[in-house]
Amino acid sequence: MGQEQLNSAAICADACEQTSFAFLRHEMPVRMANIMKEINLLPSPLFQTPSVQLVYSWFSRSFTELLKYQNTNENDENILKSFTKTLVGIRNRHNDVVPTMAQGVLQFKSFGMEPLNNQNVQYFLDRFYMSRISFRMLINHHTLLFDDSKRPAQSRHIGSIDPNCDAVKIVKDAYENSKLLCDQFYSGCPGLEISTHNSQDKDEPFGVVYIPSHLHHMLFELFKNAMRATVEHHNKRGSTYPPLNVLVILGKEDLTIKISDRGGGVPLSKIDLLFDYMYSTAPPPHEHRARAAPLALSSESVERLPVFNRTAFRNYMDQPGADDWCAPSREPRNVGITWHP
Repeated sequence: MGQEQLNSAAICADACEQTSFAFLRHEMPVRMANIMKEINLLPSPLFQTPSVQLVYSWFSRSFTELLKYQNTNENDENILKSFTKTLVGIRNRHNDVVPTMAQGVLQFKSFGMEPLNNQNVQYFLDRFYMSRISFRMLINHHTLLFDDSKRPAQSRHIGSIDPNCDAVKIVKDAYENSKLLCDQFYSGCPGLEISTHNSQDKDEPFGVVYIPSHLHHMLFELFKNAMRATVEHHNKRGSTYPPLNVLVILGKEDLTIKISDRGGGVPLSKIDLLFDYMYSTAPPPHEHRARAAPLALSSESVERLPVFNRTAFRNYMDQPGADDWCAPSREPRNVGITWHP
């Protein structure tokens, strides 16, 4: 075992399970309660879809299970083991939250939506998925540190955090995984060219404190988009596929990864739709989509989390007044109640 692994093992050994338990038994129900309140304010046709009802039932059950630990003894070993087991069960129960919620949104979309409804859903999904990431980070960090059956014997990781994450290696891994899918679907794939620049030390390899699964997941999705655009664009022209160019730069304060492709670009008229959950040029996904990669928590991260309060509530309320643009107002309104003339 190298010095790096010894340091990580020492940090893991110093982690206090009682402190983590005391924090999570309070924090997890609070975060769940916040997002459950917002689910209740969704447009009625969306809230009533079987998929959204199923997601809501998962949150309700998990919330109830966590409440049982509110007044328990944090020094009781049996309680700590039971809590970790409960967290594993909650994580497994929520594994399919993303595709299930997406299925509900697709069902809702098929009903036809007013522009204001779409803005409400967009506002909600931004907050919903951010909350989900935080749940997964908290649960995975705790279980990987304190569940002996899940903890690797020798690892430089601290939970799911890699104190010396090799960004270039993850770029290559994500490319290879995306390439497998592209080859299967299109029987061909663009190559990869990587350029690197370490502004801290030109002779040193890239190493940053990060969660490898997070980085891999983001790169994997970006590579899939770039490969699809490149293959489809050049298939129409009967030309060979130009490579994907990746630039990895380690600065003094951050790591930048730029992926460039020659897939024809995005029409200017579609730019505003790129981050709209209702918009996609890809075929509709199958319901048995692959589950999301596990997440983890960095103890030094500064979280910006959605909180249900008066400000959030107003974003689901009617906003009277004329718009000063010719397009429909983008302010969310209360669409939780269906009006019948």
